[in-house]
Amino acid sequence: MKYTIKYKKSVEKDLRKLSQKDRSAVVRKIVSLGETPRPAYSIKLKGSVNLYRLRHGAYRIIYQIFDTTVMVVVVKVGHRKDVYKP
Repeated sequence: MKYTIKYKKSVEKDLRKLSQKDRSAVVRKIVSLGETPRPAYSIKLKGSVNLYRLRHGAYRIIYQIFDTTVMVVVVKVGHRKDVYKP
């Protein structure tokens, strides 16, 4: 079953901050979430419901999975030192 991928508006701004090379790689990882929303290398974040993270070098992709609506929502993309701050 293929998941629909949506993202918060702030993710567009987050992606613009990345270099073209990193942006392309991060977007490829986001697109792959449609096929496999829980890849083996993703980690469920503690203390939150349905929040997961993917790594790309020093960058992190934070996303939620909604199995009932078959949807993945990308919440935040950023450098590992900044992405977990509220």
